[in-house]
Amino acid sequence: MKCIIVDDEPIARKGIRSLVARVPELELLEMFNNASSAADYLTNHPIELIFLDIQMPGVTGIEFAHDVPKTTLIIFTTAYTEFALDSYEVDAVDYLVKPIEFERFRKAVDKALNYYSLLTNGEKEDIEQVEDDYLFVKSERRYFKVNFEDILFIEGLKDYVILQLTDQRVITKMSLKAIHEQLPRHTFFRINKSYIVNTLHINSFDNNDVFIRMHEIAIGNSYREEFFDKYVMKKKNRK
Repeated sequence: MKCIIVDDEPIARKGIRSLVARVPELELLEMFNNASSAADYLTNHPIELIFLDIQMPGVTGIEFAHDVPKTTLIIFTTAYTEFALDSYEVDAVDYLVKPIEFERFRKAVDKALNYYSLLTNGEKEDIEQVEDDYLFVKSERRYFKVNFEDILFIEGLKDYVILQLTDQRVITKMSLKAIHEQLPRHTFFRINKSYIVNTLHINSFDNNDVFIRMHEIAIGNSYREEFFDKYVMKKKNRK
């Protein structure tokens, strides 16, 4: 997978370059200290993956991401955790907080490799049948029976959704909005632009995030009030 690094800090670029060098599937073509230079490069060089800083002078990483080609994936690399929600707005594959450990970096790259294969495959897949407590999803030329109770959360990325189950992931080509319309609303809640959570699997939450097993999912600003009204207050009223 051909990639570039865009970061205004020389030390950060060097650190990410060393991480890239440890992943055989990645081919680093160039590094840039600003988004404008990277944008010029992209006009003549097709790139599959960008490691992109957010806080940079001039054009920010978020602003630059809006103009990146649809088939180019983005992994944000930043020192600021508060930009996680902004990364959902541009369908970023992942969000890495500096300093970045290799295991976490490798996990993000594997995610990008899987998603890129999907984006370039082009095979139409979809939900085939919806019942009271399960649905059938076509994925990888097979039909998977997915019980609602087994869905931890659903993640949207560009034209695909990833159903994270208790023991596996099922990926199919459709929008997050379309699958949300097929799910029981009393159980599944749209928590931000890119995620739907099964409220039955929420282990804990605070004002900014929900926690499902080992997964931390940010609560979007425009979804926060409804989440606390419909989920939190409903729980309190049952007591």
